[in-house]
Amino acid sequence: MGNLEAVRDFVDVRDAVKAMWLLAEKGTPGQAYNICSGKGWRVKEILDMLISISSQHVEIEQDPSRMRPSDKQSLIGDCSMLNGLGWNTSIPIEKTLADILDYWRSWS
Repeated sequence: MGNLEAVRDFVDVRDAVKAMWLLAEKGTPGQAYNICSGKGWRVKEILDMLISISSQHVEIEQDPSRMRPSDKQSLIGDCSMLNGLGWNTSIPIEKTLADILDYWRSWS
């Protein structure tokens, strides 16, 4: 793994599709909108959640070659413009992660 302390904004693709649909219907042409949750999660938090719902023992190793000195420590979007059109995330990160894990389990 790279930087586990980096903070990133995650949004479920199903919420993102709803946002794009809403933008197609109600967005102002030429206006910039951020499709994001507006909430930051440390990469390690996401990883820990995935491990906690898996049935596997997982060892985490940070790889210095995956560390990028130019990375911003925190990237969190501002979705207020999209919220103004009536959009909000509806799928919690825990559901997103469980659904991703279930999807990959169905392939085994």
